[in-house]
Amino acid sequence: MSITFSQSNQGNKLQQIQNILPILLLVGDILGLVLSFTLALWLRFGQPIDGFDLVFYGFFLLTLVGLYLTNSYQPDTQIAGLRAPARILISNMIVGGITAALVYLAGAWGQHQLFGRGILLPSLGVFTIWAVMLRLLAVKWVRSHTQQSRWLMLGASKTSLQFGQIFLESNSLGRLFILSETSQHPTQLIDKRLNHVGSLNDLPTWIQQSWSGVIVATQIDLSDADVRQLMDIRLKGIPVYRLLDVCETLWYKIPSSLVQDSWLVFSAGFNLLPAGISLKLKQFIDMIVATLLLLIFSPLMLLIALVIKIDSPGAVFYTQVRTGLHGLPFKVYKFRSMYHDAEKQGAQWANKSDPRITKVGHWLRIMRIDELPQIVNVLRGEMSLIGPRPERPEFDIKLKQEIPYYEVRYLVKPGITGWAQVMYPYGASIEDAYEKLAYDLYYIKNYSLWLDLAIAFKTVRVVLLGKGR
Repeated sequence: MSITFSQSNQGNKLQQIQNILPILLLVGDILGLVLSFTLALWLRFGQPIDGFDLVFYGFFLLTLVGLYLTNSYQPDTQIAGLRAPARILISNMIVGGITAALVYLAGAWGQHQLFGRGILLPSLGVFTIWAVMLRLLAVKWVRSHTQQSRWLMLGASKTSLQFGQIFLESNSLGRLFILSETSQHPTQLIDKRLNHVGSLNDLPTWIQQSWSGVIVATQIDLSDADVRQLMDIRLKGIPVYRLLDVCETLWYKIPSSLVQDSWLVFSAGFNLLPAGISLKLKQFIDMIVATLLLLIFSPLMLLIALVIKIDSPGAVFYTQVRTGLHGLPFKVYKFRSMYHDAEKQGAQWANKSDPRITKVGHWLRIMRIDELPQIVNVLRGEMSLIGPRPERPEFDIKLKQEIPYYEVRYLVKPGITGWAQVMYPYGASIEDAYEKLAYDLYYIKNYSLWLDLAIAFKTVRVVLLGKGR
């Protein structure tokens, strides 16, 4: 089989595009806001303005926050079936409505040029068109590069082919070409997008082509000559990944099925493990922020308690034994979201249409505010604000047997929210637990204050969009 490629070096261009795209969209939105309001003010008053003040900056910030919360900086994704243009329209309508209501209540109409006749709504309308067009162009740009992307994978074991299938299903990263350990065609190869083009003996020929990246199977044995060739192309700017590196770099997760003991020993990261300064700083931040959250949300928690009491008989709070740091059990506190005798037949995973959940409990779970009492667990030192969600001991027994390296997640304190909760949709099965562990492993390995901050912002978005469980 002979396939020729252009000799232009794509390198890791697609990855760079995906990383920089949200920043470019943010810059474009800021420029669009400035131009939209400048145009409206010029048309309204017939002359350019001297400059923007704090009122303008506050409105711009509110608009950008709305776009972030609706995930419009990932323009090729859908939320509840809505694509980015629809989410932008909804976000800007809400921002405009909130601004108009605040201005009306404050009696500030006409007291600032932003709130003058023919300024706010026309400007927001022009900006909405700008933001939508920007996303459409961005999606077209990314897809054009995706169609040109080609990846080379060395190795065709069962694990490698499973990875290849996930690679194609999870990310539109172009075509994947496979060189197997032998010249025999892999029998498990069923997807036409997984192109088997030869064996490792053909590597000198294929390595000369232009690739977006080269993926090396975890258990493959490479000769010294193979390693030298991979080194040469890496020095030319083409990234070379192990299977885990692809997952970690492109998908922000680490599937435990691909983990090996040697990787855990020599891999960088894991700054949350005991005796690290990062852990001490995280614990200090937990105590300060948890105290503030308890003070801020106390009125809301009292209201929730009253609504739960009115909705169904039973206690307001619900305690449940969960597995904590180093596998030690502790009692977690939650607002009761199920009927009083929901688990009379024993522990079982909840599902989306679970009849045990009360009407109020349904909304508490969607908004994830049934977890608010766990602030007390944080203050008691049993949990962190951010970390892997604690599981029930009854489920842990089975999950440990089914999922490799499952216990690694208990090397750190469990959290109220976590990377898995903001990156993976709700699910309650062994398969879902496997996927969530992949994100938990990524969090444990790559922990930083910036990652915690990103999770906090994403959690706000999950709560406001009702994407909880």
